[in-house]
Amino acid sequence: AANRPGIACAFRRGRARLGCRAGAGKVTQQPAARPRLASMQRPAALVTLVSGAYARAAGCWVRSSSGTSSSPSRPAIATKHPYQVDLKAGKRYAWCACGHSKKQPFCDGSHKTAAPDLSPLRFQLDEAKSVWLCGCKHTKSPPYCDGTHKEEFIQKAELPGQP
Repeated sequence: AANRPGIACAFRRGRARLGCRAGAGKVTQQPAARPRLASMQRPAALVTLVSGAYARAAGCWVRSSSGTSSSPSRPAIATKHPYQVDLKAGKRYAWCACGHSKKQPFCDGSHKTAAPDLSPLRFQLDEAKSVWLCGCKHTKSPPYCDGTHKEEFIQKAELPGQP
């Protein structure tokens, strides 16, 4: 996984854990909320964040009930610019990964109906920071902006709710 300021990540395979610290982030476990690997599509790299949700390195969180879905949902482009956000230390955040939330860049639960196989990225910081969170939902270093919104496919895309 790419180093992301303020987030700690842990790769999981069964019970083995290889951790990497990237800034002042924190990983916590919530076993009841963590899906089993068997019910997940196996992306190239899985990272565990605050909720125990699994994330694909490409920025798309995919959960499949059968584990065999060949065409997962792609996130909608929420906006063509990042959001500058002041994050508080110790507060839990849920970054919208589907692009349908009305409370961008944070999740409002819209993925449950608009993109049920996508889940928000839950995280928290140990230090307060001002950061740029991705608004196009195609970053390769979620939840942070990596400049992908400047690419032609994002700039030419129609935003949800626009004619």
